Amino acid sequence: MANRKLVIIPTYNELENIGDMVQSVMELRGDFELLVIDDGSPDGTAAIVKSLQANYPDRLHLLERKGKSGLGTAYIAGFKWALERPYDFIFEMDCDFSHNPKDLIHLYDAVKERDFDLAIGSRYITGVNVVNWPMGRVLMSYFASVYVKFVTGLPVKDATAGFKCYHRSVLEGIKLDEIKFIGYAFQIEMKFTTWKLGFKVKEVPIIFTDRTKGTSKMSSKIFKEAVLGVIWMKIKSIFSPYKLNQSGSI
Repeated sequence: MANRKLVIIPTYNELENIGDMVQSVMELRGDFELLVIDDGSPDGTAAIVKSLQANYPDRLHLLERKGKSGLGTAYIAGFKWALERPYDFIFEMDCDFSHNPKDLIHLYDAVKERDFDLAIGSRYITGVNVVNWPMGRVLMSYFASVYVKFVTGLPVKDATAGFKCYHRSVLEGIKLDEIKFIGYAFQIEMKFTTWKLGFKVKEVPIIFTDRTKGTSKMSSKIFKEAVLGVIWMKIKSIFSPYKLNQSGSI
């Protein structure tokens, strides 16, 4: 089947959200498939996914990992899983409904004709489209993107966004084993690498709504990694220019 689409959702203790999220993605037009990557959630998140697989045997997939190893490593594992299979479009998405599943269609539409290689669900491309966040969190997120652009030149207004659609050629072109960061700096590093490799990037406006169920995974350690990581990325780009992965390995 051409134009196969895979949505990757990392989970840790998302029992309250995962069932509704699976149903929401499965109900979308376009036969989206879903890969849940669960890091040993003690609340039984993976068990819920397994119970739903019988309803969607060819579209709902589960990758279980033994411990909480970080957002970045979960996505890298998901990307490699996707590239071993004939998926053309690979999506990143949170499980907590801060990203509206219906916007997956808009991200896909931005990339499907190959005018762009990466579509980013952007909170800041048409103002500040964030609901239920405290003002301090909004300002921190917004000015983090301003900081990233100032330091690196990355022409993206929402550098920390985690709602994206890649054409598989982008992920094939990135040396995934060389991606350094595992927290929110991972999101910046993937965008920066995509841009430096010459792929075309588009921001698609979304409305971001803070979770109403479950617990946020943000921490000061993750924020510190992002701040320092941006400087590292810029220095690395000067002394070690980015090159497409030519090995064919993933």
